[in-house]
Amino acid sequence: MLEHALSVESFYFSSSYDITHSMQRLATVDAGFHSESLSTRADPRFFWNRHALREFLERPELERFTTPIVQGFVSITSCFVKGRTFDLVLISRRSTLRAGTRYNVRGTDSNGNAANFVETEQMLLYARRICSIVQTRGSVPLLWSQKANLKYKPMVKIDDDKIKSMTSFNHHFDSQIVTYGKQIAINLVNHKGMELTLAKEFLGMVNDAKSKDVTYEAFDFHKECGLNKWDRLSILMDRIALDQEQLGYFMQDRDGKVYMKQTGVFRTNCMDCLDRTNVVQSLIARRSLLHQLVQLGIFSPGHTLEEEPNLNYLLKQVWADNADYCSKQYAGTGALKTDFTRTGKRTKLGLLKDGYNSAVRYYMNNFTDGFRQDSLDLLLGNFVVNQVASSPFPSLQQRRRPKALFITYLIFSAFIIFFLIPAAGFREQISYVIMWAAATFIVALYVTRHGVDFVNYPSLVHVKSKDD
Repeated sequence: MLEHALSVESFYFSSSYDITHSMQRLATVDAGFHSESLSTRADPRFFWNRHALREFLERPELERFTTPIVQGFVSITSCFVKGRTFDLVLISRRSTLRAGTRYNVRGTDSNGNAANFVETEQMLLYARRICSIVQTRGSVPLLWSQKANLKYKPMVKIDDDKIKSMTSFNHHFDSQIVTYGKQIAINLVNHKGMELTLAKEFLGMVNDAKSKDVTYEAFDFHKECGLNKWDRLSILMDRIALDQEQLGYFMQDRDGKVYMKQTGVFRTNCMDCLDRTNVVQSLIARRSLLHQLVQLGIFSPGHTLEEEPNLNYLLKQVWADNADYCSKQYAGTGALKTDFTRTGKRTKLGLLKDGYNSAVRYYMNNFTDGFRQDSLDLLLGNFVVNQVASSPFPSLQQRRRPKALFITYLIFSAFIIFFLIPAAGFREQISYVIMWAAATFIVALYVTRHGVDFVNYPSLVHVKSKDD
């Protein structure tokens, strides 16, 4: 299980740079902070091997031998534009709090920790100046779930306890405001069906909270950009342009002198906080990079990224790679819609790839994600092994029961086929068709009604570890 959890190509470490903190956080802490070891000062939200190192961290003489590991994405690229050389860096840091897989972890917990929470920082390093912009993504910050049951889109269940939900909502945004400043919540879910229900609840919570530091911006991504109308993303970008100007970005020189600070973040979400979210985040990052390049004198006012094809191409590829990595960690496959991120338009090949990834996601979310979830919980210490207690996993007989029943129906259907195919008469052929259709219908009906019996759910029950 641990090997499975660590097999994803998305873990990073540095023995000389604190990758768990953003540039702005590192520049605004007190002097004593930098004298501490990397593990001592690491942000616990992004410290993925903290539980594994717990016995080392409890002993100061051993702590210096430890190095924090983050899960997410890192890209560092040297760019040459208009006779100037600079480094473009993109770091995504996935949170360990409420970590998990797509349908097993949704919404927030009672402490306000959001599922699939990722902090993404884009940095520009030129001469003696460093610029960065931070964005966040995270599940709709409500108490809700969406358990896999073999349906392509399982029903959303929202907690009926309004007081508990409001408490979780406030915990979430209070912690975000303390960490990042003002919150611009961009909600990209559909304005119909069960996604609309979530959108209404989200807006209602924002209105009830009445926080001056939380702004809600709704944009029905699929409705606005459907039928390849991707240019309509400009509607959203125009609406948040003033907010982005006010939030700004961080800038300092290599001696530590701070020139500008980012005063808040865009917190973007869709249902999974993957495909739609990454598209919008990449556009926000592009606009910020353009302002930074002008500010540093690399671009003249009015110059665009499109006028620099190599840089434009690189930026698209880096953000598309970020989308794929974040998606594999949560949903099990590469991201959807990356053809737009990579090329600026939707393609037939991209649509086919999206169809393939959607099919693989369906299989993984229903038949393998329970094991993936258990593996992550074991790695992070959400489950602590008790050698006295009995096994938390279902018995071999329990695991086989639903599979055996399903196989029985398949064998019955196959028997009907082999029994009737040799017949050449019309009646026999009609009988074959009717009986095969009936067998198929029975199997489909049973599977639909008892879908939960076939899904691979997590087996490990969360407990509080010593680190908590």
